[in-house]
Amino acid sequence: MLIIPAIDLKDGQCVRLLQGRMEDATVFGSDPVDMATRWVDAGCRRLHLVDLNGAFEGTPIHADVVTRIAEKYPDLPVQIGGGIRSLETLEHYVRAGVSWCIIGTRAVQEPEFVREACKAFPGKIIVGIDAKDGLVATEGWAEVSTVKATDLAAQFANDGVSAIVYTDISRDGMMQGVNWQATADVAQAGGIPVIASGGVTNMADVEALCQHQGSGIVGAITGRAIYEGSLDLSTAQQFCDDQQSS
Repeated sequence: MLIIPAIDLKDGQCVRLLQGRMEDATVFGSDPVDMATRWVDAGCRRLHLVDLNGAFEGTPIHADVVTRIAEKYPDLPVQIGGGIRSLETLEHYVRAGVSWCIIGTRAVQEPEFVREACKAFPGKIIVGIDAKDGLVATEGWAEVSTVKATDLAAQFANDGVSAIVYTDISRDGMMQGVNWQATADVAQAGGIPVIASGGVTNMADVEALCQHQGSGIVGAITGRAIYEGSLDLSTAQQFCDDQQSS
C-alpha cells in the first residue's frame, strides 16, 4: 500500500479544494517544485499531480510545472491528471518523464479512447473515476453523469489499464474519512488495482484501507490531511510497510 501525496495545481499554486469547487481553494504553497521536494524528503514513493485548470478547460495548463518536477526527480514515479484528452498530450507527458497519465472525462465520454491510449502507451494509462453518490462526474467534477462508477470500471477490465484512481467527491477535502467500501467495489468490478482518493484524513483511514488490500486497493492519495498535519506521511507509509511484512 502506497501513501501518495497530492499536489493540486491552480493558477501556478499548490491548492486543495473542497469537494472539487474551484472557488473553495486553500493555497498551501506558491512553488509546486518546492512542494514536491517536501514530499520527496518525507519519503514518498509516488507523486500525484492534478492540473485543476486543465481539468476545467480541457487542455493542459500546467504542463511546464509537471515537466520541471519530473526532470528534477527522474527516479520518482509521477502520475498526472487534468485536461488529458488527446494522444498528443499523452505523448508530451510520457516524453517529459511522467510515469502514468490519468484519463478522466474522456474515459466517460469516449471509452474507446482509453483502449487507444493503452495500445499507444502500454503501462502508462490510469483511468480516473470521480463519483458522487456512486455516479461518475466529469469536466472537473462540474457535471454528474448517469453512469455508475462500478459499471465504468468494468468497461476497462481487459484494456490494459494500469490502475484506477477512484475519488469520492463528497469526501474530497472534507476530512471525513475515506469511503473504503465504494473503493473496494470499484476494484472488484473492474478487476483493476485501485488507488483510493478523497477523505483520507488520519491513521484510522490508512488502517482501514490496509485491512482491505485484498480487495484490490493498492494505494491512497492524500492531500489536505498531510498539508494540515492530521496525517504524517512518513508514519503512514511506515505503517503500511509494516503491515505488508507482518
